[in-house]
Amino acid sequence: MSETRSKPSRSRSRHRRRRTALVVGAPLALVSAGAMAYGGVLGVFGADAQPKASAATATASALAGVTDVANGFASVNALGQNGTYGGRDGKTVTVTTLADLEKYATAAEPYIIVVAATINMNPVGKEIKVQSDKTLIGAGTSGQIVGGGFFLGQGVHNVIIRNLTIRDAYQGVWNDKEHDFDAIQMDGAHHVWIDHNDLRHMADGLIDSRKDTTYLTVSWNKLSQENKAFGIGWTENTTADITIHHNWIRETEQRNPSTDNVAHAHLYNNYLEDEAGTTIKSSYGNYSRGKTNMVLENSYFQGMTNPVVRDATATVVQRGNVFSSTTGKNESGGSGAAWDPKTYYSYTLDKAADVPALLKSGVGPRSSVAKATTATTTAAAATTLTVAADGSAQYKTVQAAVNAVPANNASRVLISVKPGTYREIVKVPANKPHVTIQGTGGSRKDTVIVYGNSAGTQKPDGSGTYGTAGSATLAVESDDSQVRNLTVTNDFDEAKNQSQAGHQAVALRTGADKVVLDSLIVNGDQDTLELETAGKDTLGRVYLTNSYVTGNVDFIFGRGTVVVDKSVITLKKRWDGTSGGYITAPSTPANRKGILINSTTVNGDVAAGSFFLGRNWHAGGDAALDPQTTVRNSSLSAAIKTATPWSDMGGFSWKDDRFAEYKNTGAGSGAASSNRPQLTDAQATGQEIADWLGDWTPTAG
Repeated sequence: MSETRSKPSRSRSRHRRRRTALVVGAPLALVSAGAMAYGGVLGVFGADAQPKASAATATASALAGVTDVANGFASVNALGQNGTYGGRDGKTVTVTTLADLEKYATAAEPYIIVVAATINMNPVGKEIKVQSDKTLIGAGTSGQIVGGGFFLGQGVHNVIIRNLTIRDAYQGVWNDKEHDFDAIQMDGAHHVWIDHNDLRHMADGLIDSRKDTTYLTVSWNKLSQENKAFGIGWTENTTADITIHHNWIRETEQRNPSTDNVAHAHLYNNYLEDEAGTTIKSSYGNYSRGKTNMVLENSYFQGMTNPVVRDATATVVQRGNVFSSTTGKNESGGSGAAWDPKTYYSYTLDKAADVPALLKSGVGPRSSVAKATTATTTAAAATTLTVAADGSAQYKTVQAAVNAVPANNASRVLISVKPGTYREIVKVPANKPHVTIQGTGGSRKDTVIVYGNSAGTQKPDGSGTYGTAGSATLAVESDDSQVRNLTVTNDFDEAKNQSQAGHQAVALRTGADKVVLDSLIVNGDQDTLELETAGKDTLGRVYLTNSYVTGNVDFIFGRGTVVVDKSVITLKKRWDGTSGGYITAPSTPANRKGILINSTTVNGDVAAGSFFLGRNWHAGGDAALDPQTTVRNSSLSAAIKTATPWSDMGGFSWKDDRFAEYKNTGAGSGAASSNRPQLTDAQATGQEIADWLGDWTPTAG
C-alpha cells in the first residue's frame, strides 16, 4: 500500500451512521496503574546472554515462558519499578548445586537462573536471600528445592519465582512455632511474581508476605499438605496491593490466605479444597483481617469450614463464587471504599464452575511453563521440529519445517528455531493449524527471519509483482498458531528503489483466527504488520504482547480483530530522513472489533507532532466498513499530534468511524475535544481485552 493505500478512487460521498457519542471534555486525570511503559531500548524485554552450552537443552525448555511479564498487581508501575520481569535484562545461567543457586540468587546483577536438578538445602530450613532483578525458574518439572526455600528482604524487588517444586522442610510438628521454615518468605519486598509452583510440606507456612510486601501476584500454584498456606500482613499499615488468582489450595488448615491490613486484595479463580475423610480439617478459608479491602471473584470452595471470614473492620466484596459442601461462616460486606481491580490492570475471569478441573490440570510446574486456561483446552504434547541454519538440526530453513507439518494436523506442532539469521520467506498455510514457531535464544534478537520484498517487487517467474500481502517475510494463515521469541524483518530498501512503484513491505502478516504473537521484534517501514482475516466475513483475532513493532506509514493495519498489549511501538523516520506517518490503518467490518492498543508505549526518534495514531482505511472504497482503533492506558511520546491525532483517508471522514482514547499519558496525550474523542468510564468497560477476544483466552503453546 502507498500512503493512500493504492486503492480505487473514493469519490463517493462520505457515509455517516448513528452511534453512541463519545465524551468531549477533560479526560479523567487518573491513569490506569496497569499501563506498562517499558521505554525504547530493544533489549528491555529479554536477556541477551547465552545459556551455558552444557545445559542448553534444560535452559531452552525453561525459557519457553521466561519472557512473560507478570499480571495482576505485580504488573503495575510503582515505587520506581515498571512491572515485574525478573532477570530478563541479565545473563541466563543453569544451576544444579546449592552453591551455584545461592551464588547467582544473591548476586547484585540480574540473572535468569534455571534450576535443572533437585537441590537439597543444607542445613534444613535454609532460606536463600534472593536479591532484586532475578528470575528463578525450574527446567521443566526437574527443578526442585528440598528442605528449605527463599527469603526476599526489605526493598528487594523485581523477582519472579516460577515453575519450581519447593517441599519437605517439615520437622514433625504440625503447627510448628519453633521452626520458621517457609517455602517463600517476603519481608518488605515489592514487585514479586510467584507463578506455577508446587509448594508443600514445609515446617511453618508455604508463603509469607509480611511487613508491607506489595505489588505481589501469586498465580497458578499448588499449595498443599500444610498447616498454614499463605499468610499476609504483620504490620498496622494498610498499604499493600496483592493479586492471588488460579491457585489450588488443598489440605491446608489455615491462612488460605489470611490477609491482614491489605489496601487492595484481589482474589479470583482460586480453588480451596478440604478433602473429606482425612485428618486435616480446614479452620477457615479466605480471611479478610484488620482493614483489608478484598474483592473475591469466581472462586470455588469445596468442603471448607468457614470458607469466607472477615473482621468487623475489614471488607469483602463477593462476586460469582461457588460453595460446595461448605459449613460455617460465609461473610461479605464492610465499610471499605469500593474499588475495581480493572482500574489497576486488565484480567479475564474463568467461570467458577470450571475452576476445579481447570486448576487440577493447569497449576504447578509445567514442562513448557505453559498454563491451561480453560477446562477443555489442555493441549496434547506438542510434536517438535528443530531448525538450525548451520545444519545441526532436522531442517536448515523454517519453511522446510513448516512443509513437514502434516496437513490438517490435529494437535500442536512446535517449530523450534535455533539462534541465527534465516533469510527466507516463510508461509504457514491455512491447512496447517496449531503451529508454534519459536526462537530458542535467550533474546528475541538471537533468531531473525528476514527478507526484502515489497508490493512492487517483480516475482522471479515474471508473473507480476508481489502486492502488499505477498510481500510478507512471514505469513501465518492457519488458526490457533503462534510466533514467539524472535525477530521478523522486512529490509526492503526504499532509498535504493525510488523508481519502483509500491513501497509497501510487510514483515509479518496474519490471516487467521486465534493467533498469538509473543515476545517479538517486528521490523519494517511502511505496512510492517498486516493483520487480516481468512475472508471478509470471517473473524480473525490476534493477540500481540510483550513485543516491539517499528514502522512509519500505516504499519499496523488490516481488518483483523487485534489486541496490541504491553508492547512498544517505535516510530521511524522515512527513507529520506523526514518524520511523519500513521501508526494504524484499520479496515474493520461493521459490528466487529478493530485494533485495540492497551498498556503500550509509543516512542521513537522522530520529530514532535509528526505522527497520527491512525487513519480510516475503507479498503476498495467500501463505505459499509467501520474502521476502529482504540488506544488506552498507554504512554504516548511527543511524536503524536496532540490537537488531532486521527486522520481522514480516501475521502472518508475519520469522525464517521470508530476512533477513541482512554486514560493515555505522556507528552503526546491530550485533553478531550471533538477532534480527540475520549471514552467515558462506562464506555471503557466495553472496550477491554476480553471484549476483543471474546471466548478465546490466549495460552502459551
